Amino acid sequence: MYSADVPVHLVSHPIAQNALLLLRSTASYPSRFRRLAERLSLIVTIDATRDLPTIDRTVQTPLEATVGQALSGDIVVVPVLRAGLVMAEAVLDLIPDARMGHVGLQRNEETAIASRYYLKLPPMSATTTVLVVDPMLATGGSACMALDLVHGAGASRVRLLSIVAAPEGVATIEAAYPDVPIYTAAVDRQLNEQKYILPGLGDFGDRLYGT
Repeated sequence: MYSADVPVHLVSHPIAQNALLLLRSTASYPSRFRRLAERLSLIVTIDATRDLPTIDRTVQTPLEATVGQALSGDIVVVPVLRAGLVMAEAVLDLIPDARMGHVGLQRNEETAIASRYYLKLPPMSATTTVLVVDPMLATGGSACMALDLVHGAGASRVRLLSIVAAPEGVATIEAAYPDVPIYTAAVDRQLNEQKYILPGLGDFGDRLYGT
């Protein structure tokens, strides 16, 4: 288990950990993998958004008026394509009014370095809460590039959501963005020579889409 003093929030809910175990299994074919990834993404998102700002709002029940808490403020979700889309959909299920950007990054299989092929971000400001979603935080290169882009677009309230992280990726984010909290279901042992997470769950995008 990862125990260094870094801004990592481990999502240890039993349902999340059960979904993660099944997600790791080679027996999880693409349709099952997608359902598990969606379930786990929902739980990670709930944990990462527990302190979103709210305002009092009055509604009329069938019996009387009552005051409750409504989400307040601007929220943007930014998936790292293509694997991040499943996490982004989970965010939108929970926060339908959130806006969405896209960062397209492609990993070079020989160097493990990501290159950008697409970028579309909505307007953002210092008060916007931005959720960058990238299921596998391996070297941290792709996530760091996405964080560079959203900060460059004017955001300062940024959180990084993943499903599985490696200590190397966590260290990369901590060095570049020590104020960005990381929410993940697991910090695994290490990266292998090909920069895949061990024990990990393989190539997330390939398993998600059956490619």
